[in-house]
Amino acid sequence: MAKKKTLFECQSCGFQSPRWMGKCTSCNEWESMIELSTEQIKYLKETASTSNISTMKAKPITQIEEDNITRFTSGSTELDLVLGGGIVPGSLTLIGGSPGVGKSTLLLKIAGNLARVSKKVLYVSGEESAGQIKLRANRLEANHDNLYLLPEINLSTVISEITNQPYKLIIIDSIQTLYSEDTPSAPGSVTQVRTITFDLMRIAKSLHIPIFIIGHITKDGSIAGPRVLEHMVDTVLYFEGDTNSDLRLLRGFKNRFGATNEVGIFEMNKEGLNDAKSMAGKFFNKDKLQSGSSLTVIMEGSRPIIIEVQALVSEAYGHAKRSSTGFDNNRLGMLLALLEKKLDLPLGTYDVFINISGGIKVNDPSADLAIIAAILSSYRDRELSSETLFLGEVSLTGEIREISSLSQRLKEIETQGFKKAVIPNKASEKTAIKCFIADEVSKVVEWM
Repeated sequence: MAKKKTLFECQSCGFQSPRWMGKCTSCNEWESMIELSTEQIKYLKETASTSNISTMKAKPITQIEEDNITRFTSGSTELDLVLGGGIVPGSLTLIGGSPGVGKSTLLLKIAGNLARVSKKVLYVSGEESAGQIKLRANRLEANHDNLYLLPEINLSTVISEITNQPYKLIIIDSIQTLYSEDTPSAPGSVTQVRTITFDLMRIAKSLHIPIFIIGHITKDGSIAGPRVLEHMVDTVLYFEGDTNSDLRLLRGFKNRFGATNEVGIFEMNKEGLNDAKSMAGKFFNKDKLQSGSSLTVIMEGSRPIIIEVQALVSEAYGHAKRSSTGFDNNRLGMLLALLEKKLDLPLGTYDVFINISGGIKVNDPSADLAIIAAILSSYRDRELSSETLFLGEVSLTGEIREISSLSQRLKEIETQGFKKAVIPNKASEKTAIKCFIADEVSKVVEWM
């Protein structure tokens, strides 16, 4: 008798193995290997062996004409900013985020905005009934005749609806709930997600219709399904922010039609997820600062944002703890080691906790100086001036290095009514802000 062939596939990353493993060697996920059936193995082999022979020939790049990308607005200034100026026809966009962060709310709001201006929009939901979506649409004021709802999980039915009507936008909520009858696998599996995404991409490009896909995320914060899912789409957006806070951040991680350094900021209220009107005072306390708090300006794309850094330094009982929320924990350890080395502070016997106010995550190295200022303020139990901001990247040698967009940051500081700033280099433009130049960490103490 012929030996039965077995194949196991990881449901987190799509890695395949001829034998079962408790831990996937590709993504290190536990208990994610599932045995594929004989039909699934046959389908994978047929898919791999079937290829369309193209008659296209290579051309010199000098003979290729540029594509004229025309965009149209989504009705949301913040979403247009993240997308690079608006929605591109024929694009495939993936939006991920934790449950309850506002993915469905935002896209239903966008669908209502486009339907209001006489654009036909199809909202496909495999998780909610049409009645449930109707209730949310009432709250978002998205009830318009050009907004069509389709509670369906069969891909063939969805494709038939798309091809029979001249829709200007398609929303899929969510990609893990759809299934294709041609794929012998359960909905949400790696094979299904890969096949459905490819079919949706083909439809978006051939019919020139933009498609937005909502994707679930795993416990480590990444979009569920194979990593090839993020490679197949044109744009990948992630929602960030604490669900207990009203503020939400939409960050771009991939964009074939624009930059990926822009961030959209939204506010959750009774009317849904709306554009944040102003960032003044959203991420810092306007009143007098307490000990352990300092202010700085970070750049989120082309937008300067003033944030408050909070630090708590207390005597440790046993092993000293280092913890940070919204800031890289490894970088915090580096800054603490630097303070012990340069300023002879016995921080090895103290617990140090860092928090970025407002639930924002800081990746800008210019916040290093503010982190150090907050730690010193808490350690000495002395308040810092509420009119002074700290800007600068700190190196391992204790040197405070130059930062980008300094003039733009100082302009934001001046607009918000602050008077002073500790900076690593002189501003290239004249400013009303009184700037203190600090080139070493030891000099920061002089301004506190």
